[in-house]
Amino acid sequence: MLTAVMCLWASATDFSKTLKALNDPKGKHVVVVAHRGDWRNAPENSLPAMQHCIDMGVDMVEIDLQKTKDGHIVLMHDHDVNRTSNGKGRVCDLTLEEIKALRLKNGMGRVTTVQIPTIEEVFAVTKGKILINIDKGYEYFQEVYELAREMDMVEQIVIKSGHRLDKVQRENSEALNNSIYMPIVSIDRDDAGQFIDEWATVHPVAIECCFKKYGEHEKAMIEKIRGYGIKVWINSLWASLCAGHDDDVAVLYGNTRDSWQWLLDNGATLIQTDRPALLINYLKKNHRR
Repeated sequence: MLTAVMCLWASATDFSKTLKALNDPKGKHVVVVAHRGDWRNAPENSLPAMQHCIDMGVDMVEIDLQKTKDGHIVLMHDHDVNRTSNGKGRVCDLTLEEIKALRLKNGMGRVTTVQIPTIEEVFAVTKGKILINIDKGYEYFQEVYELAREMDMVEQIVIKSGHRLDKVQRENSEALNNSIYMPIVSIDRDDAGQFIDEWATVHPVAIECCFKKYGEHEKAMIEKIRGYGIKVWINSLWASLCAGHDDDVAVLYGNTRDSWQWLLDNGATLIQTDRPALLINYLKKNHRR
């Protein structure tokens, strides 16, 4: 059984070691990615959620972006602020001043005193401390890249999308060539092999793999990625992303064998989780940190 001891956080990760582990295709260190920050203990996509991840030794934090009416990029997963704040309306219809007047809700839906952060504020908190994965926000890649370059943070930015190689090269070639880019593929699709082969020509650090089922085809796709010397990113967030080998299996039922251990046994060297502290603890016990 897992022991749910959230207070036993690791010390903050040495960022230079994180980069070394990320770029070592044969290393045993499993890169832990926190989904929307530590949202169980702070509002999702908030500065406290980022700081918690830094403090517990998470390697990478995943964030989502939207743009305000007056052109500021802020952290928000949804197109509107209804679910995560005490406000109403679409982000694109609100000014930054209006956004800053709102307060974020925590995981229980309770309103906190925490504001919605801008991308500049997030970069200031995370600089030199943790990798930042821009997940939802492909249309803002160039702006994010320019800001990262201005703040000398390009090596920290991980950009992702599920687009084909030619589209990304056409629309974001500079960001693709100079920052860390990781494509996303549903490996249970028939054309997954072609997608992987295309991206292998530019040798990304990792490829994020999503799959509702896992059989011989999916296993072959993982092996194809690893055969190219590319790391495998798997999400343990919920069942439909990893064929049922998710965080809940580990935490609610104490079955790490069919959850996190299964992911490791099937090639995962980056795991995005909603339970970062517990996953780090598990990995340390199994000499993967």
